[in-house]
Order: sequence, then structure tokens, then C-alpha cells
Amino acid sequence: MKQKISPNSPCPCGSRVKYKKCCQKYHKGAFAENALILMKSRYSAYATANIDYIIKTTAKDNPQYNTNIKEWRESISQFCNSTTFDGLEIVEFIDGEKEAVVEFIAKLSGGVMRERSRFIKDERWLYLDGKWEDE
Repeated sequence: MKQKISPNSPCPCGSRVKYKKCCQKYHKGAFAENALILMKSRYSAYATANIDYIIKTTAKDNPQYNTNIKEWRESISQFCNSTTFDGLEIVEFIDGEKEAVVEFIAKLSGGVMRERSRFIKDERWLYLDGKWEDE
């Protein structure tokens, strides 16, 4: 379920920093400095149902990218509002100038999801795609 979060609440990404000093600045328009920060801010966006941020930070080459924005928004909204986001663990971060990889474990109400995500940088970092890993 969508987490109600105030600016003074701990950030959903698990940084142990207040939301207003962590992911909120990215949700308000700042560009993530690297793919790891983007990945964590996207997790927080899912946890807070910030659908616009999720769409805005997804590369057009992503297989889930949907030009029918209304349909895509509804799909993301349904996922966000029916899922509890219980924690994020970073397994590996491979940084690069134009491409990067973040492997993470997300603890969700529906179970544990482990994904190896690829990110690309054009003017800013974007989520390209991800491959679910077996635990």
C-alpha cells in the first residue's frame, strides 16, 4: 500500500536519512548523480506512488515503456497501491560513464524481488531494463 510519507520521515530507500534530505529532491526534479542514486530514488518513488517520477526516469528503450501514458500510469498506480515496500538492499553497483548496473533485493509485501538493473546516461540517468535473478 502507498506509504504516507512526510518530509521528516525516514526515506523509503533505506538510507536512514530524512526523506527531504534524500530522495525527495530527485522526486522534485534534481538529476541523480549516478545510477545507484537513481535506482534508490525510483524505489522510493514506487513506495510513495510517485508515478510521474517513475515514468520520467524510464528510458524509451525499456521493454515496459508504454506510449499510452494513461494505461501505463494506471498499471504503475495499481502496483504501488497494492504493494507494501518493506526494504531495499543493494547487492552490487557497477558504475560507468554512460552505462551502469545495480543489483538489488527489494522486500515487498508480495515477496522478495532480486533484480539486476541496467541504466544508461544521456543527459541524465535513466532505467533501461532489468533481469530478475533467482535467489
